Amino acid sequence: MEFRPCIDIHNGQVKQIVGSSLEDKNDLAKENFVAAKDAEYYAELYQKNGIKGGHVILLNPLSSPYYEATRAQAIRALDAYPGGLQIGGGINAENAAAYLEAGASHVIVTSYVFQDGHINMEHLTRIRRAVGREHLVLDLSCRIKDGYYYIVTDRWQKFTDEKVDDSTLDMLMEYCDEFLIHAVDVEGKSQGIEQALVRQLGEWVSNPGKIAVTYAGGVHSYEDIGLIKELGRETIHVTIGSALDIFGGKLAFDEVIRRIRNN
Repeated sequence: MEFRPCIDIHNGQVKQIVGSSLEDKNDLAKENFVAAKDAEYYAELYQKNGIKGGHVILLNPLSSPYYEATRAQAIRALDAYPGGLQIGGGINAENAAAYLEAGASHVIVTSYVFQDGHINMEHLTRIRRAVGREHLVLDLSCRIKDGYYYIVTDRWQKFTDEKVDDSTLDMLMEYCDEFLIHAVDVEGKSQGIEQALVRQLGEWVSNPGKIAVTYAGGVHSYEDIGLIKELGRETIHVTIGSALDIFGGKLAFDEVIRRIRNN
């Protein structure tokens, strides 16, 4: 189990938002926290603490008037911590390599691969060829519908027909190095984790030959960290955002690191 920090950027600022509130129209989102410091500060903080694998997420679409400001923040973070951060948001086969050259260890992809409700195998193959499997993270962020977790795209606004289940994970792991899975319905709410999802992921990743899985969503207490360890069979990595004191929350950043490293 490892701690994977985050730097979420929206409208050119580091923020923590309620994931399900994000809208492309007018670039709206319900905000939990708006940082006074820039993305470079957080990148340097993570580097100082020896934490790798954190993800920088651009929350504005390419069409947004804020996109360039958001992207500029992201590039500064990558430059501050070369090789230590992943990046996602608007990534495709044409621009992915440029982010690796800018310092990202991996690119994170959702909407480019999941289109019109399904997996676009042509795009999946193309981006693996562009950056290599070892530099690709697939974001399988999901929401529950009819008792199943379905992958959602376009900044978590659109449901696909693809379930997060063993068969989907087994197929997709041949194309990537890691899965990043936000439980969108609890993302940014600090009200507890999606226990069923964590248990399901833990059962999958604990089998031999599987790739890394990072879970994000709802962590709001130190007990939640222990619960992810238990339900995830000590194999799932965790991202914590709004609950951290560096983002206005109650959990001490240093204590979270200590607890996870001692697990």
